[in-house]
Amino acid sequence: MSTPGSDERRTIHSVPSQGWEDTESLRALREVVAAASRLNHVVSRRAGLSDTELLALEHLSRESIGPAEVARRLQVSTAAATGIVDRLVARGHVERRPHPDDRRRTNLVITTSGRREAVAHLMPMFVALDRLDRGFSPEERAVVARYLEGVRAALETVHED
Repeated sequence: MSTPGSDERRTIHSVPSQGWEDTESLRALREVVAAASRLNHVVSRRAGLSDTELLALEHLSRESIGPAEVARRLQVSTAAATGIVDRLVARGHVERRPHPDDRRRTNLVITTSGRREAVAHLMPMFVALDRLDRGFSPEERAVVARYLEGVRAALETVHED
């Protein structure tokens, strides 16, 4: 449905020569990306952690990995990763455990306190997102999921360069 001036706004925001058009969904997505980029910093500050310490906890909340893998995922040197891990261990958020198959390696395991620290500040957001998600039919959720998977793939094109 067209409103007075909407065609004019659409023309102003369109950039077809660059291969994209500034639609309502793309503007909303930019806002989501901007809010998400601020989220890690806000949560880490509230938790008394550095941004990279929080990111390490996020990775460790999904799976147990070694210090070298932490360095790779955070895109820091192994020395920097060791410092990050040392601080998380000192706070009781992570434990070093022997690798089950290789005595020379160490696995990092998130503790209950580390998991609580990573999740506690995000719980209000998780509850709100769950409420939002429940407001959609299964068919609508499938469309949203397909769109978000496409967004993830588009973001990966930047990471691949």
